[in-house]
Amino acid sequence: MVHCKPARTPLPTGLKLRVGDGDPVEDLHGYRSTVGALQYVTITRPELSFSVNKVCQFMQNPTEEHWKVVKRILRYLQGTLQHGLHLKKSSNLDLIGFCDADWASDLDDRRSTSGHCVFLGPNLISWQSKKQHIVSRSSIEIEYRSLAGLVAEITWLRSLLSELQLPLAKPPLVWCDNLSTVLLSANPVLHARTKHIELDLYFVREKVIRKEVEVRHVPSADQLADVLTKTVSSTQFIEFRHKLRIENLSTLSLRGDVRVD
Repeated sequence: MVHCKPARTPLPTGLKLRVGDGDPVEDLHGYRSTVGALQYVTITRPELSFSVNKVCQFMQNPTEEHWKVVKRILRYLQGTLQHGLHLKKSSNLDLIGFCDADWASDLDDRRSTSGHCVFLGPNLISWQSKKQHIVSRSSIEIEYRSLAGLVAEITWLRSLLSELQLPLAKPPLVWCDNLSTVLLSANPVLHARTKHIELDLYFVREKVIRKEVEVRHVPSADQLADVLTKTVSSTQFIEFRHKLRIENLSTLSLRGDVRVD
């Protein structure tokens, strides 16, 4: 793969993988070891979280089709070897989070994928792309579970900052692109569509009442967590990657600004 043709994105737009697609992979150990190594890469490359999480789901019985996707991820890495998570010095300690979900996206069991990311000032400090363990019966159910997961993460981060004697000047801000979810966070009305997430409803609502978090609506086009839940076009992917502060570090000086030759 050293001399492979680089790919612009880790996954092609609209890719759908299933268990048993194609013939069984010939090199089972190679598949597992490569995917295992890619998991370490996601520690500093959040834009790979969704794609690596996807190929991890076929570790038991991978096929040649799944192996092609792994090689696609490697081709993307080959073209972005100099990229990494850029952290810059800043006095801004505002916590800002984005959460999203892709409802019933798995073709094998119809489970959903949720994702979130958290910024401390301008710097990305936490992110997750996760396939849910249970089937959600509605889109609002998975969106609210994703919101509750992000609020729990922000609560922990806020506690950590407090222990470091870095209190927040204002409540953390959470952006969600599902308007119904945003409205429920302020007014948790229980009915047939929401009774399955009653605990999540009251958990988030409690944080909102105590002004420990503020939930707002963001247009889908500006939802940074979108890249953590589904495949997007190459144009969108590159834009989101930049907003997540994944940059070409070879163009930066040791001071963190753009180097001029």
